[in-house]
Amino acid sequence: MHFLYPAFLFALFTLAIPILVHLFNFRRYKKVYFSNVQFLKEVQEQQASRRNLKERLILTARMLALAFLVFAFARPYIPGKDDADAGKQQLVSIFVDNSYSMQTLNREGSLLDEAKQKAKQIASAYSINDRFQLLTQDFEGKHQRLLNRDEFNDAVDAVKISPQSRSIAQITARQQSLLGMTGGAVKHSYIISDFQRNIATETDTAKTDIPVNLVQLTANRLPNVAVDSVWLLNATHRPGETEKLLVRLRNYAGKTAEKVPLKLLINGVQKSLGSFTVEANSAQVDTLNFSGLQAGWQRGEIQLQDNPVTFDNSFYFSFNVNDKLPVLLVDGGIANKYLGAVFNADKFFDVKRVQDGNVDYAALNTYPLIVLSDITEISAGLAQQLKTYVSKGGTLMVFPAAEAMQPSYQAFLQPMGAAYPGKVVTEAVKVSSLNLQSTVFKNIFESMPQNPDLPVVKKYYTLAGAAKPADGLMKLQNGQPLWEGYNFGKGKLYVAAVALSEDFSNLPVHALFVPVMFRVALLSGHDQPLFYTLGSNQAIETVPLQSTEKQVVKLLKGTESVIPDVKQQEGSTMLYLPGQLNETGLYDLKKQDSTAAVLAFNDNRSESALSYLSAAELAKLFPQKSNYIAGDKFNVNNINSAENSGLQLWKLCIILALIFLAAETLLVRFYKTNKSIATPAG
Repeated sequence: MHFLYPAFLFALFTLAIPILVHLFNFRRYKKVYFSNVQFLKEVQEQQASRRNLKERLILTARMLALAFLVFAFARPYIPGKDDADAGKQQLVSIFVDNSYSMQTLNREGSLLDEAKQKAKQIASAYSINDRFQLLTQDFEGKHQRLLNRDEFNDAVDAVKISPQSRSIAQITARQQSLLGMTGGAVKHSYIISDFQRNIATETDTAKTDIPVNLVQLTANRLPNVAVDSVWLLNATHRPGETEKLLVRLRNYAGKTAEKVPLKLLINGVQKSLGSFTVEANSAQVDTLNFSGLQAGWQRGEIQLQDNPVTFDNSFYFSFNVNDKLPVLLVDGGIANKYLGAVFNADKFFDVKRVQDGNVDYAALNTYPLIVLSDITEISAGLAQQLKTYVSKGGTLMVFPAAEAMQPSYQAFLQPMGAAYPGKVVTEAVKVSSLNLQSTVFKNIFESMPQNPDLPVVKKYYTLAGAAKPADGLMKLQNGQPLWEGYNFGKGKLYVAAVALSEDFSNLPVHALFVPVMFRVALLSGHDQPLFYTLGSNQAIETVPLQSTEKQVVKLLKGTESVIPDVKQQEGSTMLYLPGQLNETGLYDLKKQDSTAAVLAFNDNRSESALSYLSAAELAKLFPQKSNYIAGDKFNVNNINSAENSGLQLWKLCIILALIFLAAETLLVRFYKTNKSIATPAG
């Protein structure tokens, strides 16, 4: 037998107390005179013998009760397989899942409340000298230290729901990073979670040298429908125009969700109302139309009525309605009259024209659309800047010059995977077809005539060398492309096979030219995303800003204020948000008192999928050194600590101490010594 806390055995010296009490318990007896002295002597001898026996039994009971009480504090046990860890300090890392799914209810209340309770139970199973780490989805710096039991319990009480969602690999790595810095101690880790499927991918396998105990909490199976994503058909938004918002609804349950109410609010005003039915375990896209918008930033919110899971019932988005759309025309020194006529016809377009040698590279990012025309040779500097511009979301349209130098165009367009002008072919040929599946031509024609009047070409450049599939806009009768589009990075590149001159074709004066140019302009631009996801730690590209000591950039939502880290990268302003941005909603990006932008933040929708990993699937994530415990079977006794190793005898010691205390009480109460058993004289 061994003792977990042998220092308590020094308390056995207290056994001397009942012995001393017994030795110095000299009682005075009353003298009684009898005529027969012989009879009196016989009575005294008999009573003294019974009294001595009683006092010795009481003394023994007291000493045994006190001894077993001391043994209980010393925690005796018969060694088991973890005997080598007994007596050593234990370091215990406990992860409490506080993601949104932990708001789900079960018989014990919310899963988060149950997880906090079980974390405290784990701490209570260890020694008062052991140390604990509390870890949550937030990965806060204050949780990267070891706490005593009281500090740990206080920290657990302070845990709240978080929008963060970490993977199994991230959690175990974080636990091991702290525990691995301390040598000589016995280390344990616990993960208390509902173990949603989004916590790991199929290829994940946790790598840890520390034994991991997985405590899975079980929630009630609940239906849930949420807005998965939204997007607008047009990248550019004009005041007063009708907007089409596409909403993707996802049903995460195995049962059809019927007539789910949905409401669209723009700037707090209801713009659309409807109800939708979504099949089980599927998604569907619906279109919401709205109009009547004024210029400026628009604050959008979609509200669902979907109980009892409510944390994902709101979805926020924002976008900007422009008074003007900046367009940059770059040419070789002579303004192209056809482009001027197109964009100057509508006051919505704010046109600026520059020569190719005078381009302000730093301002390129402010133009949603840039049109190159009539440039004989593209310089290397301009080519590199335009490549960066397109990759970051800009739209570039290229019309070659009448006497274009093929090597410069090749060096310019080939790195972007686009075709470049080759030799000039002089041939009268007509456009044979339009690609009506292209985004440019969608919604332009109410109906397409059987024999449309299409552009006629007199001469053209062959377009060759494309490394990417093209989105062809127009094709000639001989199969050669006339106008093609390419995706590059986040932006779009359009390349024409003709110069904007009637010597090449009648395209500049054709009826199709204006609507195509307008359509490309309205689809252009690297408008900021409609929303961002909390916890993704992604950098946000926003409108050009400079943060100084006197003019600090802030994100404001009500009374909440967050100061992001502002950096300039390749002509763009990037915001790096600190981890304390934890509340969904619409935030004003302010510099002093002016609002530069409105940013929308939503929860990670992976938390909406209320499906969970099984014990077998968790075992694959932890092929070694893991112990799975179902939440409803979890208790202090099945915690694999050194205190629970082997056969624990402290409870037996307490029982025996109580038995001997009861025996002492019975001896004092019922053992009588005043009976006379002397024989009569004679």
